[in-house]
Amino acid sequence: MTAVEQQGKLTLAAIAQEAGVSAPTVSKVINGRDDVAAETRSKVMAVLARTGYKSPVQQRRNLAGRQAVEVVFDSLDSAYSIEVLNGILDAAGAADIEVLLNVTSKQGPSRLTPEQRARRIVDEGRCGMIVVTSAFSEPQLDAFNRRGVPTVVIDPLNPPAGNVVSIGATNWAGGKDATSHLLDLGHRRIAYLGGPDGAECNQARLHGYLAALRARNVPVDDRYIVQGSFRSEAGVRGMRQLLQLDERPTAVFAANDTVALGALAEARRQNVRVPEDLSLVGFDGTYQAEESVPALTSVAQPLQEMGRAALRFILRQMRGETLDSRRVELATNLVIRESTAPPRALGPAA
Repeated sequence: MTAVEQQGKLTLAAIAQEAGVSAPTVSKVINGRDDVAAETRSKVMAVLARTGYKSPVQQRRNLAGRQAVEVVFDSLDSAYSIEVLNGILDAAGAADIEVLLNVTSKQGPSRLTPEQRARRIVDEGRCGMIVVTSAFSEPQLDAFNRRGVPTVVIDPLNPPAGNVVSIGATNWAGGKDATSHLLDLGHRRIAYLGGPDGAECNQARLHGYLAALRARNVPVDDRYIVQGSFRSEAGVRGMRQLLQLDERPTAVFAANDTVALGALAEARRQNVRVPEDLSLVGFDGTYQAEESVPALTSVAQPLQEMGRAALRFILRQMRGETLDSRRVELATNLVIRESTAPPRALGPAA
C-alpha cells in the first residue's frame, strides 16, 4: 500500500513519503525552485502526476469551473494559425476543456520573468500550455516544466528541449515532394523562397528541395535560394529579386502558402503569368491556397490534426501517462492544383 493510500488523502507529507523525500522538497518542486536535484525532481514529479495532486490554489480554481488550456500564438493573422486553432478547439470541445487564447504580438514586452510567468499559469489553474511556433523561449518552456505544467509546442522554429513534447510535419519529405513535382513537369530552373534562415522547419524544407535537385543531377544555383520570413511581404521581395535575374527561374517553391501568395501578387504586378510563365508551389495547404486565383499547388500539412494531437498530448500528461515519444511528425501530402504546368522559356528580365 502506498503512502497516499495509507493516509487516504493527497497531502504534501503523503507525496513526500511516497517519493522518499522531505515535505519541504516536495514544496520546492511544486513551486518550481531551482535548488532541487534533477533526479529528485523527476521522482517527485512522477508521484505528483500519478496521484493527480494539485496545489490548494489549483483546487480552488478547478472548483470554480472547467479545466482550461492556454494556447499561445505569435499572431492569429494567418490561415495556418486558424487551422491549428480549429483543431485544438475541436479536441478541447470533445474533452470538455476550456481554451484560453494568448496572442503575444498584441501585447507589449512581458515584465514577468520566466519563473513569474510559470507561477502565474499554475496559480490561475491552467491544466496545460500549447505553444504555436516561437511564442516562448527555451528558458520559459523550462520554467513550465519545472512547475509541472504540461506543455506541447506545435511546429517550433527551433528544437525544444528533449523533455518538451513537440508536434510538426514531415517538412523534409514535403520539400522534396514539391520540388520533385516541378522536376517531373520539366522544370530545371527552380527557386526556393524560404522562411527564416534559422527556423528548423524552413531548413528541413530547404534540404528536401536540395535533395530533389541532386537526385536528378540538377545543379544548385545559389541565386535561386532566397531566405526571408513566413510573411507575404517576404514573397513579394523574393519574387522581385528573382525576376531581376538575367536567367529567371521557371518555377518557384515557397516555404509556406503566405509567402507563395505574396510571390503570386508580385508576379502579377510584373505581368508574369502563373502558371503559363512561372509555376508556383506553396506549403501548408491552407484554405487560402485553395481559394487563390489560380488555385495554388501546395504541400498540405494536417494542421487541424496537429492541433488535435497537441490537446491529446496535454490530456495524456495530465493523466500522468508515460509518453513513448516526445517528438511527433505527421505526414504531409502534395495537393496539385492550377498554379503549376510544364515550363515555357522566359525571356531576359526587362
